[in-house]
Amino acid sequence: MEETLQPHILCRKGDVAKYVLMPGDPGRVLRIGELLDEYKEIAFNREFRTITGTYKGTRVSATSSGIGGPSTAIAVEELANVGAEVIIRVGSCGALQPGMKIGDLVISQGVVREDGTSKQYVPIQYPAVPDPEVYVALVRAADSLKDELDFKYRVGITRSEDALYSKEIRKLDHFWHEVGVIAAEMEASTLLTVGRLRGIKAGCIINVVDEFGEEPAEGIREYAVQAAKTREGRAIKGERNMIKVALEAIVLLDKGGLIV
Repeated sequence: MEETLQPHILCRKGDVAKYVLMPGDPGRVLRIGELLDEYKEIAFNREFRTITGTYKGTRVSATSSGIGGPSTAIAVEELANVGAEVIIRVGSCGALQPGMKIGDLVISQGVVREDGTSKQYVPIQYPAVPDPEVYVALVRAADSLKDELDFKYRVGITRSEDALYSKEIRKLDHFWHEVGVIAAEMEASTLLTVGRLRGIKAGCIINVVDEFGEEPAEGIREYAVQAAKTREGRAIKGERNMIKVALEAIVLLDKGGLIV
């Protein structure tokens, strides 16, 4: 299995580093590449784009998952087959608490599993939680960079869902807000659940692109415009900060000794 070309990500063992960043957007993979010391594109098929390069001497890859749980699970499974050991989601989210601004970062302590994909792997009672070393590395990296890069971040429980435009899902926002869930997105619960089942150390850091109470389409549209055209604005600055935090977390993980 390990030597076989994977059918969706089109990678073989050796193509991918042990450390992988996983955005949803294939375009964000190339923007990750811009922050590496050097990189090359390995493959681009469907929603799955993969690059491999180095950051401060550490070999790093990035593979896009596309939107939602099914394609995320495919990416995690195939990355595990070719030797990935650590996967960090670098994605976008909507805030579920007031006071969280576009460009703020969120580090997940655990994820409400409202996706459908992870439930087809294991019952809902199984928790979606990050690997403790990956979580600690993300928090330490965020602490070390927040003043220099001028950003705020929160840690807390986040939520994954499947139906962005569902009125029923939007009604549930109020409930999850009331019980202290801080952000919503679409991939983390699948990554953390499938990753743990496959022996992958996984974590999640996400960038706020919608503030609490806003229609999600507005912030997502503005973020897309910033990414594709202007490369300016709070959302795209948050994206760069998020990627830098994740890369510094990988450096910390590569040094080891985060948890005694």
